[in-house]
Amino acid sequence: MSLEFALQYACPLRANYSERHLREWGRLSSLHAKLTTGDATAPSIDKLRWVENASAEIERMQEATAVCSHCPACLPPDTAGDGESVGCLGRINYPVEAQFEKFLADRVQLMLDTLDKEDQPRLLRILIDPESPFDGEATKELRRVVTEDGLRFFELRVPIVLTRDAARLTTDNIFDLLAGFRSEDSETTTYTRELPFEAAADYYDFLDLMLRSELSQSEVARLTARSRNYNQFLRLLTAIEKAEALNTRVLID
Repeated sequence: MSLEFALQYACPLRANYSERHLREWGRLSSLHAKLTTGDATAPSIDKLRWVENASAEIERMQEATAVCSHCPACLPPDTAGDGESVGCLGRINYPVEAQFEKFLADRVQLMLDTLDKEDQPRLLRILIDPESPFDGEATKELRRVVTEDGLRFFELRVPIVLTRDAARLTTDNIFDLLAGFRSEDSETTTYTRELPFEAAADYYDFLDLMLRSELSQSEVARLTARSRNYNQFLRLLTAIEKAEALNTRVLID
């Protein structure tokens, strides 16, 4: 179970396959990678059988996606790219780790406490505005969901509360912001949310500050070792950076 995202780019692969098809390939390659690498979070027996029955499709996928490594929209394979045959796709695994959520809350609080308002990213200022559209309600609903298999979207059952300038905020507001905006063509792409090109620069500034600014190499190494979500959000950051350069959008669901 994961939040999936795609950098939409007019590449040779998309000339032959729909966004829906590429997304299905992304899921197939992710499951296949878990099975072949002995990942401790390997899927259920039903999913195992599904992948075994899809051996011909896996071969087709691997042949077709050989072009991805030469594509300007291809995301780095060494940053949360394990198993991503379609190079412009990525995923953030659920449940969102408590460790990563605490890191994100600490970073938002730190930036609000230490940066002058004129130096704060625009999205950070929008986040704390009383009229902010990121009210946290969508994430609040997700926290209550438990699947039939007992899986949750967030490890923490209640959000982390921020203080001082952010006294009205919790991490629910932050994750609402990261979910982007409702997509108008979800029936075609199957992605219900998006980060439009017009918002790419603002999202890049915000996530770059949260994930990379003034973090030492030892801190990054510790985060990478303790949290798979950290690298997965770094992959999303790279997708946003490329979306800005390629004048396109990032699809999210």
